[in-house]
Amino acid sequence: MSDSDDDAPQLSVHALAALQEFYAEQSEKVNEEQQAMEDGQASKTGIIQEDWQLSQFWYDEQTSEVLAKEVLAAAGENGRIACVSCPTLYQKLQTMKPASCKATVFEFDHRFATYKEDFVFYDYNKPLELPKAIESHSYDVVVADPPFLNQECLAKTAETVKYLTKGKVILCTGAVMETQAKELLGASVCPFIPSHTNKLGNEFRCYANYETQYLCHPR
Repeated sequence: MSDSDDDAPQLSVHALAALQEFYAEQSEKVNEEQQAMEDGQASKTGIIQEDWQLSQFWYDEQTSEVLAKEVLAAAGENGRIACVSCPTLYQKLQTMKPASCKATVFEFDHRFATYKEDFVFYDYNKPLELPKAIESHSYDVVVADPPFLNQECLAKTAETVKYLTKGKVILCTGAVMETQAKELLGASVCPFIPSHTNKLGNEFRCYANYETQYLCHPR
């Protein structure tokens, strides 16, 4: 093995400049996220980016708004809303709901702890492992978006939903889960078709176990 570095691969000046620019951009993005969390502003700015490794896919603006209108109508002015694995809905609710309405986000990703008292750490693998302060049947509406498209994930999420809800449930998941949505939560497919900022490979649908106001119309 040679003691010389002459044979080691070298980046061109242009490639090195491009690499340095990339690292600078990534560093700036991380700093922005950290600053947003420190300021408690992530829920307002949407600075938290979706993490595909955690199976996160954010709703587009129209979907977030329609879902928010629906749950606010269903919960009422003084209602309580649980957003299980759907932080973009929680974010939209923060810009639309009256102060008398309470929304809570149940999420595995600790970045959302920026929501402070509105954040509850949630692992669907432990569906009933919730803080003692979260009482059973204490939410007027529960909206759930299971992170993975399989029966096990939906079944475990459904346990959480049934524990939290007073009755009204909205489920956002794949079209292939229609039978399971009915069997586990008594939820039927709605005409409104949700969509995401990044296109998904699977067809996505909304399901509800009650007669909705805003999900009963096609997109």
